[in-house]
Amino acid sequence: MQSRKIIAILGLPGSGKSEVIDFIIKKYGWPKIYFGEPTFDELKRLSLPFTEKNERMAREGLRKKFGLLFYGREAIKKIKAIKNERIIIAESLYSWSEYLLFKKTFGADFIAVAVYAKPEIRYVRTIRRNKRAMKTIKEARNRDYSQIENLAQGGPIAMADFMIVNEGTRNELKANVDKIINKLKK
Repeated sequence: MQSRKIIAILGLPGSGKSEVIDFIIKKYGWPKIYFGEPTFDELKRLSLPFTEKNERMAREGLRKKFGLLFYGREAIKKIKAIKNERIIIAESLYSWSEYLLFKKTFGADFIAVAVYAKPEIRYVRTIRRNKRAMKTIKEARNRDYSQIENLAQGGPIAMADFMIVNEGTRNELKANVDKIINKLKK
């Protein structure tokens, strides 16, 4: 099998990561691994409801217990277990240390694609969405600050190989994703 590409879709909450990933999976059929899966497993284990507060507590607790690279190591195990796929999507790579681990592990086959939207646009989106919605703009801003300060999430976004600005229509977003995918498929 020729070398495979690991494409991490990066961005702060409400930027449109899930839209991009859902579009790629539907159109191209590539598999996805989700970094956040251990958080949900931990909440189930603790019999806690899926709230932003509990998710943050679980994320930070797992990193404290197993190290800052816990989520990255778990994701790499899942990627390595996927056979016969040329391209794999990685959802929710957050931290600078995870980014560096992926660069070290996969080298040039690791591609980071950042999805960006202004905070005021993202905050409204996170309040309106059905899944994992924020209740207020303040809550959405606090999550941003937590992820930037505690996870160094800004680094991977700043170092992304490609940037998609998602402040227009869904069709514009899909067209921008297709442009990047066409470059990567070559």
